[in-house]
Amino acid sequence: MSALAWIAVGSLTVWVWLLLGQGFFWRTDQRLPARREPARWPSVAVVVPARDEAEVLPMSLPSLLSQDYPGAAEIFLVDDCSEDRTGELALSLSERFGGLPLTVLAPGEPEAGWTGKLWALRHGMAAARERRPDFLLLTDADIAHEPDSLRELVAAAGAEGDGGFDLVSQMARLRVTSAWERLVVPAFVYFFGQLYPFRRVNSARSRTAAAAGGCVLLRTEAADRARLPDAIRQAVIDDVSLARAVSRSGGRVWLGLADRVESVRPYPRLLDLWRMVSRSAYAQLRHSPALLAGTVLGLALVYLAPPLTLVAGAATGDAVAAAAGGTAWAVMTGTYAPMLRYYRQPLWPAPLLPFTAFLYLLMTVDSAVLHHRGRGAAWKGRTYARPEAAPES
Repeated sequence: MSALAWIAVGSLTVWVWLLLGQGFFWRTDQRLPARREPARWPSVAVVVPARDEAEVLPMSLPSLLSQDYPGAAEIFLVDDCSEDRTGELALSLSERFGGLPLTVLAPGEPEAGWTGKLWALRHGMAAARERRPDFLLLTDADIAHEPDSLRELVAAAGAEGDGGFDLVSQMARLRVTSAWERLVVPAFVYFFGQLYPFRRVNSARSRTAAAAGGCVLLRTEAADRARLPDAIRQAVIDDVSLARAVSRSGGRVWLGLADRVESVRPYPRLLDLWRMVSRSAYAQLRHSPALLAGTVLGLALVYLAPPLTLVAGAATGDAVAAAAGGTAWAVMTGTYAPMLRYYRQPLWPAPLLPFTAFLYLLMTVDSAVLHHRGRGAAWKGRTYARPEAAPES
């Protein structure tokens, strides 16, 4: 066989393995576990870190204030040095909509060694712990919840020691309104599931642990055992780090797709989505040039080689390369279709996944370049020179 054919066959082999051997990552059936209402509804403290969120808070905070929860619940919003009067807006929304009690905290700039979000979570969780809640709901300021969201999360967590979970996280449905959002956002969730297959995360026999930071219900005792958030204070990819800390301390973790939890933050331009990905992509690779090179080669083999070998094989008369490349592209397209359905999108963009993957490849390289220029992990006016991806200890 020609070198081109070997590349095509290699890519097809990888796709067959991804289809069958990577935890069926492409399926979208991991939703909240069966609901079982407790005899006594546990108490919950909702912690919302917020930095310059005045644009989205009117669309998200009222959904938390209006939670239909049978037990005791209250909200702690941590204003992380906002310059747009986020804290004042939160209080005015609380006065207007009523509902769950709201406390606004303002801890000031983070100490050295802390990322801004985790510094805010530290103070929010500390204030919440004074009330001794059974659960903590950690949710971002751009996440809107249906009225029964908290009830469903707590019921899904179940009773501790009786098959229950210490952490229940839902990947909020992200906004897909603009053309770039439709192209990039479903692929973002698809790639995340490929890295952290939800079925493996949810298996008691697996060591894979991950969470989606926008919606994390955490048992307070589990947070104490895992020394959270102090144990992960430098993590930029804080959701995965948090889940790993809970898992290492003996806790059970569950992760799935959300039906009634959505992000209201818009990413209308490619630049907005680019910044979202590039700020943490190199941290995920632990700032390793070797891992970066391997990732670039891997993305090229898995996502770019199928269409390229199909076209090149057809042009040169290499039937093996064309057939293997075309089959790999078809498998790739088929595995992407369920995610497009989940996002209520037409299926015609599924064959464009190689182009989207190429964009992610460029974003990852750009993340490494920014890091080596001292501008890595920049977010909302803060830059973390060398943050951790997901600390091992």
